[in-house]
Amino acid sequence: RMAAAGGAGQEKQLAPTLLSFFIYNPKLGPKEGEEEKKILFYHPNEVEKNEKIRNVGLCEAIVQFTRTFSPTKPAKSLHTQKNRQFFHEPEENFWMVMVVRNPIIEKHKDGKPVYEYQEEELLDKVYSSVLQQCYSMYKLFNGTFLKAMEDGGVKVLKERLEKFFHRYLQTLHLQSCDLLDVFCGISFFPLDKMTYLKIQSFINRMEESLNIVKYTAFLYNDQLIWSGLEQDDMRILYKYLTTSLFPRHMEPELAGRDSPIRAEMPGNLQHYGRFLTGPLNLNDPETKCRFPKIFVNTDDTYEELHLIVYKVLHSASPLPDTASIPPTLEFCRKLDSIVGPQLTVLASDICEQYNINKRISGAEKEPQFKFIYFNHMNLAEKSTIHMRKTPSVSLASVHPDLMKILGDINSDFSRVDEDEEIIVKAMSDYWVVGKKSDQRELYVILNQKNVNLIEVNEEVKKLCATQFNNIFFLD
Repeated sequence: RMAAAGGAGQEKQLAPTLLSFFIYNPKLGPKEGEEEKKILFYHPNEVEKNEKIRNVGLCEAIVQFTRTFSPTKPAKSLHTQKNRQFFHEPEENFWMVMVVRNPIIEKHKDGKPVYEYQEEELLDKVYSSVLQQCYSMYKLFNGTFLKAMEDGGVKVLKERLEKFFHRYLQTLHLQSCDLLDVFCGISFFPLDKMTYLKIQSFINRMEESLNIVKYTAFLYNDQLIWSGLEQDDMRILYKYLTTSLFPRHMEPELAGRDSPIRAEMPGNLQHYGRFLTGPLNLNDPETKCRFPKIFVNTDDTYEELHLIVYKVLHSASPLPDTASIPPTLEFCRKLDSIVGPQLTVLASDICEQYNINKRISGAEKEPQFKFIYFNHMNLAEKSTIHMRKTPSVSLASVHPDLMKILGDINSDFSRVDEDEEIIVKAMSDYWVVGKKSDQRELYVILNQKNVNLIEVNEEVKKLCATQFNNIFFLD
């Protein structure tokens, strides 16, 4: 957790960490002496009961107090010297609270450690978004809090929260959260029309022959090509697949543990398909066919589905299907025999396309700028700043101070409706430019010595012309 900042006076920087996370409902313990009943989940669990009650009471008081000033929008965050608290009310009277310790600089004076809390470092919007995603992710796998209450009251809700958040909170890497967590966007794979049509017809054929498949999403190399799900559902499912499920399966694959070719198919058609969720071995009649359940369209219709994720080398097809009947082994074998070979062929088509794209874009040398682009309409996200390689670290290849400026510019953008542009002169050789046009946002970091504002502007224009030639940015 500690990143040594070396040298002078042995300064150490301690990253922000999660101090506590709890969920409560003030209506559940209205009487004095019953306060504990309000608490539905509390992490860390070891905390003494009275302290839990005190912390929840304090949050209730803050929310009530801020309600008097703005009845519809109560507090979102509270800043103190040592930490920052974030509040979110995802469903009526259900409150989620996340307390994050501010980053610390540890210095040594006369041989004793002295701690300086960095009160301005954390960006509200980033961590509020992280808290909202905690809820979306819970809802994807469990449905709403209210649903649990209907299924079996407080007891069932507490069990589900415990089971889910006990694991999920371990995956929050607060030290590497940034602007991308605010967008929670989707990286799309650029395809030519021909290949895209092939994929579309493959999906239509498959949904026809496997009639219990309700929605299909198609990914290649962690990028989305096709999705039949509603945007908000796809956004959170995409996050789960790319940050949790795929990385978990990547590691054994890279170690070369499983050789995926199976040649026992009729006509000896080799293919590389396998299930990432569900049965491990299709040839074993005893094998278990358990698929994770997910809940989509929770706002109106509430569909409960099974999540089948089937992968061929690089491309993966998550297929949520109707949950009333769990998929059988027979169904899985059928899916494997239909999808496997076709997907293997498609994957090689896409791979060819991928290499062509790489050749074209790789022709220019390392550019002097890095950028993040986000489109609010289709949630498309593109970043040349991040190299996400493992589930635990999202590596941004720029200085944290620059990432913070990006976050600040984004907060400015969200306050206004009109298009605008912000240019910031950052560290010695760095300029940061933010452009907001219509529903799109572009953030560029330029690293150039001795340039002026006009030259910076020209550079950004050039970037827009090469990278976003089909997107109209107002000048």
